[in-house]
Amino acid sequence: MDLNGQHIIIGVTGGIAAYKTATLVRTLVKNGAEVRVLMTPAAKHLITPLTMATLSKHPVLTEFYNPENGEWNSHVRLGLWADLFIIAPATANTLAKMAAGIADNLLLTAYLSARCPVMAAPAMDMDMWQHPATQDNLQILRQRGVHIIEPTAGELASGLDGKGRMEEPECIADAAAQLLVKKKSSPIKRALVTAGPTYEAIDPVRYIGNHSSGKMGYALAEALAQRGVRVTLISGPTALTPVHAGIERLCVTGAQEMYEATLRCFPDTDAAILCAAVADYTPVAPATKKIKHTPETLLLELKPTIDIAAALGRQKRDNQRLVGFALETDNETTNAQQKLQAKNLDLIVLNSLNDEGAGFGTDTNKITILDSRGGQYEYPLQSKQAVAEIIIDTLEKNLTHVTS
Repeated sequence: MDLNGQHIIIGVTGGIAAYKTATLVRTLVKNGAEVRVLMTPAAKHLITPLTMATLSKHPVLTEFYNPENGEWNSHVRLGLWADLFIIAPATANTLAKMAAGIADNLLLTAYLSARCPVMAAPAMDMDMWQHPATQDNLQILRQRGVHIIEPTAGELASGLDGKGRMEEPECIADAAAQLLVKKKSSPIKRALVTAGPTYEAIDPVRYIGNHSSGKMGYALAEALAQRGVRVTLISGPTALTPVHAGIERLCVTGAQEMYEATLRCFPDTDAAILCAAVADYTPVAPATKKIKHTPETLLLELKPTIDIAAALGRQKRDNQRLVGFALETDNETTNAQQKLQAKNLDLIVLNSLNDEGAGFGTDTNKITILDSRGGQYEYPLQSKQAVAEIIIDTLEKNLTHVTS
């Protein structure tokens, strides 16, 4: 574990597992990291700031300013300084405030100002962990790119036995090191991601669309940005908003707009991940006024849209990588392999509507990745954030393999 030169903020909240955080700080410092510790007022009742200051070799910050001399502890400067922000333990209360954007202490204001990856290691009683409110908050944070280090099962402070124990400090430190290595060593410097559906106008109030939520594409954009990649996200209509400052979002509506934006941005990128569910057909002649209801049958003439993946595949350079997606209902692998070859893709991500939890609008995905060299890799159902990491890991290996 080499953390030399890495700036890490440790946020300590008021959970009994705060005693473990002392070992986490010591481990990170021992491996070369420069650590600053932030504590909530409640955390000071469980472990002393003096202990944390001694281990981190820096004063512990708990308030917005020093009451003795008025010196301001700038949460903005802290957020810019850090390469990684770890909140351990993360109580149910702090997780809820993070999800809601509440900033009533220095730790939370620093979290809201952070431009670096954020990890949270929850610790609480099993009933609090299982409560729907906590699980909803965790899902919101995962969608925003927070890396959740799940608690383990065992004897809890309440005397109950179940899931809720904060993960061991060594495991948290290992996860932090892996995340920082990915951020530091990615061969991808600029990337293009498409996300969401396209809407093809029938008239001024109606359109042809699909059920894509954009969650997979946005997860990919966030995961790339967390690794230090400059990301251009070309998004169809969604209810999502990118969080990371390294993402430039271009909003489009129809397939033609997405094609033009993608074609314009692709030459300046190292890789493009085409995750959007682009309409295959669009009306030949959209009505300029709302079509009125009549008893007669309405015939709608459609024409094919431009195939974005095929267009990029034709102009792709040797040092660029192109990743496509295939959502299938039958002959899944055969159809994906044909698409991979026909469009000159380097990788294709296959998922099936026959797999529960892997379709449009879900927070999970189950994928198989096929590559142009004949490789085929299957992965179990998991969160779209975890799937995004797998896809990017595979893309980076593919890029490194060919350029080395």
